[in-house]
Amino acid sequence: MTYILEGSTGPWEIVVGLEVHCQVISKSKLFSGASASFGSDPNTNVSLVDAAMPGMLPVINAECVRQAVKTGLGLKAKINKESVFSRKNYFYADLPQGYQISQFDKPIVGEGTIILDMPDGSTKAVGIERLHLEQDAGKSMHDQDPKYSHIDLNRSGVALMEIVSKPDIRSPEEAGAYLTKLRAIVRYLGTCDGNMNEGSMRCDANVSVRKPGAEFGTRCEIKNVNSIRFVMQAIEIEAMRQIEVIEGGGEILQETRLFDPKLGETRSMRSKEMAHDYRYFPDPDLLPLVFDDAFIAEIEKTLPELPDEKKARFMREYGLSAYDAGVLVAEQEKAEYYEKVAKGRDGKMAANWVITNLFGALNKLGVDVSESPVSAENLGKLIGLIGDDTISGRIAKDVFEIMIETGDDPEKIVEEKGLKQITDTGAIEAAIDEVIAANPDKVEEIRGGKDRMLGWFVGQVMKSTGGKANPGMVNKMLRDKIMG
Repeated sequence: MTYILEGSTGPWEIVVGLEVHCQVISKSKLFSGASASFGSDPNTNVSLVDAAMPGMLPVINAECVRQAVKTGLGLKAKINKESVFSRKNYFYADLPQGYQISQFDKPIVGEGTIILDMPDGSTKAVGIERLHLEQDAGKSMHDQDPKYSHIDLNRSGVALMEIVSKPDIRSPEEAGAYLTKLRAIVRYLGTCDGNMNEGSMRCDANVSVRKPGAEFGTRCEIKNVNSIRFVMQAIEIEAMRQIEVIEGGGEILQETRLFDPKLGETRSMRSKEMAHDYRYFPDPDLLPLVFDDAFIAEIEKTLPELPDEKKARFMREYGLSAYDAGVLVAEQEKAEYYEKVAKGRDGKMAANWVITNLFGALNKLGVDVSESPVSAENLGKLIGLIGDDTISGRIAKDVFEIMIETGDDPEKIVEEKGLKQITDTGAIEAAIDEVIAANPDKVEEIRGGKDRMLGWFVGQVMKSTGGKANPGMVNKMLRDKIMG
């Protein structure tokens, strides 16, 4: 369904392209041996190369190259066997060299595709324009001193993959789905941890508006948005701003803007630079990066089962809907947890318990699946107890609540609390006889054609047995008793 914003002159369409910076998982930086770890004291992970001392030469980190190629393969993208590092020239206090080593017209990875999983179960393909390697800048800190800005160069030289999408995204929801899927892919691959809070995944959103089907409008770039929710908000707010400007007779200027989530607005930062403003030229200290098919094939062998393939397998092997499979594969830890629960059991029932009961409980606790108080083994046991009629589905929910609180084995809980389901026909029949004897008027109503009253009788019998009677047996025996 096309996402439309209504203005005073009629409908408008949003056009979005995303540039995502993913920090490469590697022990050292892109062109130096300094540590790339996060959270160290300021300026402790800085080599002479990172600090741009005279005469220091960059040396390419082969692991970062492998990680970029691996990511390109995960994006079903073209791997360029020859790429070139260029100098992107601009001045900023946290950029000691006065330029950033990046890639311009010859990136390491070319065009690819990401398949979005939308909430309604549909999918959409979004094109990848390129992936290039570049070094990160340092960090300016303006809140350390009332008069001076401080510079931390720990991040200077850390390897980044900039992944640029084509302008195929048409709504904030699609942008959120794109970032969620991209983060899942790089995490599955082990090439980026996708942690937006720590800045290891950052997003710039290029936003423009147009009348449906018209030519693209002038775009504005929303810089360095650090959460998926904020990206979605920023796109909507910026699109509405542009519509108001155009409908008011104004003109959209191509510029870089910042998003303020507290005020719910975007603000102008600077006019948008063009490629020629950066005076790109090949870095004279670095040879072209050249590798062969064998190098790519070696990396391809290390690829894990990725989200799209895992989703298709879950639908095929466990009979899951596209939506449920998509939820389960969104994070590798969730997918692994589910498979342990579902192994040898009803896949649909396992999915329902994991998605509805477990994820709901974890959300309330504010923890992720890796910190779940209920292990996959124990949740699997609980489903097994339902499957073999040891306990009913209703009792299972009570047992699950205890498991969330204590982390205990469900078999132990059922045994200690005497929660085993009553399947003894004599015990169930006695309870049925008691309820029938106490409600002769309602029995006559059922015999007179009010079948819905049967459900009331089932409820009374379940109540009298503390919910332990097998509901299917209760229903059948009641019907036989009353209807003859």
